Amino acid sequence: MSAPLPVDPAREAVARRVDALVRLVPDYPEPGVLFRDITPLLADGPAFGDVIASLAGAAPGGVDLVAGMEARGFLLAAPVAAHLGAGVLPVRKAGKLPGPTASASYSLEYGQASIEIHPTTVPDGARVLVIDDVLATGGTAAATVELLQSCGAHVVGLAFLVEIAGLAGRSRLGGLPIDTVLTVD
Repeated sequence: MSAPLPVDPAREAVARRVDALVRLVPDYPEPGVLFRDITPLLADGPAFGDVIASLAGAAPGGVDLVAGMEARGFLLAAPVAAHLGAGVLPVRKAGKLPGPTASASYSLEYGQASIEIHPTTVPDGARVLVIDDVLATGGTAAATVELLQSCGAHVVGLAFLVEIAGLAGRSRLGGLPIDTVLTVD
């Protein structure tokens, strides 16, 4: 299991802003699930900019691609990729991409799903940073890592806006480096 990165005072301030701006929605999309709505954070330009700078600043060196998991991961991955001078790779839900795709299936806390990418957009040996808004049970992230690796990528780390530590998603990610802006129980 990888340990969280050390937190500095500036990062702690960003984490407090994230905590204040992420809205909690009980029983969505299923009873018993506490959804974390990042829309208020996205609408706050300075806070969103600080989050992107924080995620990019903690990224490992030499990232070729930033993979964002559908759909909120896209909103974080694209500006982080631009900040790093890397390409962005959308990891889509099944059936959203034309042409040949590579796919992986996984379990959610409330069902089953599959993800896809165009394998031709992942050069063999590409160094990929995976980004999403929330690390919960780790199913989506683990499937994304598996999918990228099956296409020849080297996943150099994962980054999340919020980690729900009590759901132990980190344990499903094979000891890869994981960065989170805010960790909650």
